[in-house]
Amino acid sequence: MSAKLDRRHFIAAGSTAIAMPLLSRRASAQSPWPSRQIRMICSYPAGGQTDLLARAFGEFISKQVGKTVVVENKPGASGAIGTAEVARAEPDGHTVLCSISTTYVMNRVVMKNPGYDMDKDLTLASVIPGAGLLLVANPKTGIKTLEDFVAFARKSGKVNFGTYSAGSAPHMTIHELNKQYGLAIEPIHYRGEAPMWTGMLEGTLDAAMGSYTAAQSVLQSDRGTVFAVHSKKVAAIPDIKTLPEQGATSKFFTVSGFTGWAVPKATPQPIVDRLAELCVAANSDSKVKQVLNTFVLEPALGFKETNALYQRELPIWLESARSLGLEPA
Repeated sequence: MSAKLDRRHFIAAGSTAIAMPLLSRRASAQSPWPSRQIRMICSYPAGGQTDLLARAFGEFISKQVGKTVVVENKPGASGAIGTAEVARAEPDGHTVLCSISTTYVMNRVVMKNPGYDMDKDLTLASVIPGAGLLLVANPKTGIKTLEDFVAFARKSGKVNFGTYSAGSAPHMTIHELNKQYGLAIEPIHYRGEAPMWTGMLEGTLDAAMGSYTAAQSVLQSDRGTVFAVHSKKVAAIPDIKTLPEQGATSKFFTVSGFTGWAVPKATPQPIVDRLAELCVAANSDSKVKQVLNTFVLEPALGFKETNALYQRELPIWLESARSLGLEPA
């Protein structure tokens, strides 16, 4: 009898041991959040727009929750390296990703294996809708409107148009304009905005497209003329019309991209909601306002608004991206 009892006790003890990790994870998920330091992984280099947003929002969140928020830059592979690390992290809200729509949307088209599946591995908590990107022409071209640009492209036969990477919003913009107006513009791809705008400063480009803030070196030196805005007006230059206002018809000109925060997919919803609430609350913080104003960005959105925007824009991004015919690397 004692042997049988010992065996039952052994089996019960083993079952309890097997269940412990699961019970521990459930207990962790139910404990107050955050219970320790938060790692906010920024999947782009220090000093850029994404990094500055991560640090401003991270500082605000830290003050509100009473725990340190450490921003770690894990750049590389269009944000895939840092994103894959977050996707593998414990889903307890203590590892958060700050990245951009390229990471959340484009990588699934241009990469064979980015190391994560956005739909299966991550949950978006909050996003900041992107600002309208500027289309800027070399003053020597005489381009001041989209109509002027189309006429210049048809007459010259060749346009040196800069983008900040293959598969980027500027790349897709040229592709869509080529389709609508029967043009044959071959974009010139740079490794980032800084070298692209340097090309404009040096006069080697006829036109380029990028953010309002990064374009200031060109605009303030009178080396560039803004002739259109990609999808939405920019408050600092309200007289410049959008591409749709000037007759461009592609659905791609209705999306703006975004910067946003995501957590591992299994993170409990109350934690996701709390993170989103903190991001929205940060909109009123002076340092956050300063960064948003610097990059001409809109305020962060709540969880429901974030995912409504994502679901609305995702198919448009994917359709335009796949139409480029890029071979996944």
